[in-house]
Amino acid sequence: MTDTGTDSSTLPATPTAGATPTAAATATPAQRASPPPHPGRTLALTSAATAVALMTYTAPLVTLPDTAAALHTPLSAQAWLLNGTPLGLAALLLVAGSLADDYGRRRLFVAGTLALGVTTVLGAFASTTWLFTLARIAQGGASAALLASSLGLLVHAFPTPAGRLRATGVWGAFVSGGIAVGPVLVGAIPDWRTAYGVLGAAALVVAVLGARSLSESRSPRQGRPDLAGALTFGPALVALVAALTLGRDGWLRAPVGLLLAAAVLLAGVFVVVERRAASPMIELSLLRRPLFLASSAGGLFTGLSVIGFFSFLPTVLQRALGLSPMNTALLSLLWAGLAFVVALQARRLAHRVSARHQLAVGFALHGIGVLTMLGAVGAGSWTRLLPGLVVAGVGSGLLNAALPLLAVESVPAARAAMGSGAQQTFRYIGSCAGVALTIAIATSASSPGAGTDVALWVSAALAAVAAVLVGTLRERH
Repeated sequence: MTDTGTDSSTLPATPTAGATPTAAATATPAQRASPPPHPGRTLALTSAATAVALMTYTAPLVTLPDTAAALHTPLSAQAWLLNGTPLGLAALLLVAGSLADDYGRRRLFVAGTLALGVTTVLGAFASTTWLFTLARIAQGGASAALLASSLGLLVHAFPTPAGRLRATGVWGAFVSGGIAVGPVLVGAIPDWRTAYGVLGAAALVVAVLGARSLSESRSPRQGRPDLAGALTFGPALVALVAALTLGRDGWLRAPVGLLLAAAVLLAGVFVVVERRAASPMIELSLLRRPLFLASSAGGLFTGLSVIGFFSFLPTVLQRALGLSPMNTALLSLLWAGLAFVVALQARRLAHRVSARHQLAVGFALHGIGVLTMLGAVGAGSWTRLLPGLVVAGVGSGLLNAALPLLAVESVPAARAAMGSGAQQTFRYIGSCAGVALTIAIATSASSPGAGTDVALWVSAALAAVAAVLVGTLRERH
């Protein structure tokens, strides 16, 4: 990387036989006008925006009963209150990552953070289930822009392997930090609408600071924007997530089948479009790279196993064990807070354990942790959950540290935002499927305790599959 606004990998080679000129000499005047990135400032702002995005994402986990009551949301539609944001994230992450690399990571970051603030405030004023869901979907789209561009900005600001390791570790820790602080903040505010207003204001502040402090970077490619790819990939994921959300009320219903068929058809068209595009949104050749597959599989199974279960657990704690929203948030803080601490310290393992093996260990610890929770809900004892929350929290910390590092290491540096968007796309597809699967399993049992135990077994089994899969996917030499 250079200190210009364009990645060094995109600069033209010198045509002469002499010494290669510096990037500054070959950059255009507009590129030279871009100030060099400030590493500390870039890390602080991208981490803060990521934390706010995750706080907004997790807000409904503890406010779901109050929000559903205020909006008169029937039980059959409450999954939309949770899955609105993942739908927007899954649909736009890959698109946002590709746009950020080509047209400016700072530009996408600021626009996404600003849009997150506006849409979160609008969600606070929603009067119906569908208005709130639309606001949540828009929040997901805005979060996609800032999350995908964040890692691209970090790769540009931290060009050395050691710097990148530290930066992605801190950024991953703030993923856990947002998950940890969000429920506590929202639970501490008596009114859920006020909580959304506070989160929206925080996002707007970060957007203003980002516009003033961040340096632009991009990796422009030859060819036109891949609009055809965006117009097929986004709707394909919208159809898939909508099918997964509706499926909890019956997988054999006509709307679910039609949405799944549309998702498959559009995905097929997307593959054809990408094979023919001069500047594809995602290079399909990456699917032959084991590290890229490990990154994608890690994101998918994190959503399926980890996010799927822990998105459902707060509702169980409130409805089956009678905990208040604040006590629920504090209990969740044990898991997410440990994940934050572990993710910050995980870089110390990097010289001994690869990111791929950290993923495998993280999934294994999650599986062990959730299995120790068996029987706790049926016994009506929240204290029996504590050991499992500790073990699973350590596992989640390893996952959150390794996933962003693997995302940028599995693609060329010039396509870091695209790599981040691809991995996080799989993560939030997995979370939508995981939430729908967990709710369907837990509510179909004879009692909350029995349903939770089945969900725990499924989460552990998915984690075991993930540990084996990412542990065996390695680069060929």
